[in-house]
Amino acid sequence: MPFRIALSGLNAASADLNVTANNIANANTVGFKESRAEFSEVFASQSGSLSTSVSGSGVQLTTVSQSFSQGNIDFTNNVLDLAIAGQGFFRLSDDGEPIYSRAGNFSVDREGFLVNPNGARLQGYPIDSEDNVNSGILTDLRVIVGTSAPGETSETELGVNLPAESPQPTASPFASSDPTTYNHTTSTTIYDSLGSAHTQSFYFVKQPADNTWELYTLIDDNQVGPPVTVQFAQDGTLATPAGGQITLPAYDPLNGAAPLSVNIDLGETTQFGSAFAVNNLGQDGFTTGRLAGLDVANNGVIFARFTNGQAESLGAVAMARFVNPNGLEQRNDTSWAETFESGGVILGEASTASFGVIQAGALEASNTELTEQLVNMITAQRNFQSNAQMITTADEVTQTVLNIR
Repeated sequence: MPFRIALSGLNAASADLNVTANNIANANTVGFKESRAEFSEVFASQSGSLSTSVSGSGVQLTTVSQSFSQGNIDFTNNVLDLAIAGQGFFRLSDDGEPIYSRAGNFSVDREGFLVNPNGARLQGYPIDSEDNVNSGILTDLRVIVGTSAPGETSETELGVNLPAESPQPTASPFASSDPTTYNHTTSTTIYDSLGSAHTQSFYFVKQPADNTWELYTLIDDNQVGPPVTVQFAQDGTLATPAGGQITLPAYDPLNGAAPLSVNIDLGETTQFGSAFAVNNLGQDGFTTGRLAGLDVANNGVIFARFTNGQAESLGAVAMARFVNPNGLEQRNDTSWAETFESGGVILGEASTASFGVIQAGALEASNTELTEQLVNMITAQRNFQSNAQMITTADEVTQTVLNIR
């Protein structure tokens, strides 16, 4: 009997060492969760006519449980390195089979799909043209983008201060090539429907009437429409045009693009006693853009950034969680599979419910505590040695009995 009890102890200590060795071996594995060997005592019952005796018969490995505590977040220089701060898992498709992982070291394969180092595809949700996430459709996330289409300028915001004491120009009529025919000028770049750039220039000419100016607008040095009268109240704020809105006639850029119809917003223009100043000058158009990079928000939405300053939503990373994560089946490559014990998968988006948030440009490190594992190793080693000594002792006792004559 002592042999079998000690043998069960040897097996238990060996199992404990195996689990500890695996934890130590994966101390630098991204997204790894340390395990713990759990044991229970084994009893043998002997029944007789007069009494029932119960004696211990050793130990057995009950289960190997995992700790899903948060690992440290280590920052990297790769925007597609994703770390989860919270309870969620990434959902991946491994040749069509759903698997789950905390390891977020993703890259783009030759087909544009986001994959882990073993080729499993990261899954997520599509986003419509109004940036709404469609969480009813689960798909493999793909990064295939061409150029960003241009946007035609429809409005220019012009906010300047015109000096109240400005004299009338010394010459007339107005000519953009003659600085003596106007007081102040500024310009900006606008874009047509093909993304071609054009220069829109503004010229202010002081008029004889108090607080009155004329605004000339030119595109590519061609005057667009007649001059517009601009008047100010006695406190220097804009009086006309009403609301500061000016509608220009369409301008044909003569390059095959649609005629430009650009409105001017003078709402922030003033006439104070200070010098001429351009306080606001902007427009809503943009040229064609090339892919400049990717960004991932905390809610898992992936954006493509373009050289024209625009961004396009490509999809949102799907997050998963389980009622009993310890019931998940461990797989290779730091991944898990759903089982009956884990409960059904619950899918959602990052930054909602208990799915956690996503940190781009970072990876979750292994949650293995090396100091603790080294102590466990020493303990398991001593347990092994003690059970081995128990076998030696039992053998000596047996030999003594056999030698009795």
